[in-house]
Amino acid sequence: MPIDPAREFLPVRIAVLTISDTRGPADDKSGDTLVARLEAAGHILADRAIVHDSIDEIVARLHAWVDDPAVDCILTTGGTGVTGRDVTPEALHRLGGKDIPGFGELFRWLSFQTIGTSTVQSRACASVTRGTYIFALPGSTGAVKDGWDGILASQLDSRHMPCNFVELMPRLTER
Repeated sequence: MPIDPAREFLPVRIAVLTISDTRGPADDKSGDTLVARLEAAGHILADRAIVHDSIDEIVARLHAWVDDPAVDCILTTGGTGVTGRDVTPEALHRLGGKDIPGFGELFRWLSFQTIGTSTVQSRACASVTRGTYIFALPGSTGAVKDGWDGILASQLDSRHMPCNFVELMPRLTER
């Protein structure tokens, strides 16, 4: 889809949350990949954290960022699989936001091009909660590249035509 050079680029303030029982700051490759891509695109890293695969920990971190006016968007990596410890979609559901089903559908379609039918194991999802976008990606670097390069890079670019998530931001909390 085309970028309209006549439109102004508006940087988005993005927080990155890695959800993992095994990753730390020294080996958070998926988080590093997201940070590198969002900064290369001209966006602002608003904050970054790592939490365990715990609904309560995930919800607490997400609530704090959703309520922070310095955060426009949250990208999570990890916890979207089907094992017992994968609870990211359940945590997003607990926030009570508005689901964005097309994100997960498109993510799995793009991921299918890379990993084939293994993409059915992904529960990548997205929502908007109290005016903040939340996009939950799987924990592999390949998955975050698919999600960023194939969807988020354009949808978080205010110049993307015919429409994008950024232009909707001022209206996300309308009633």
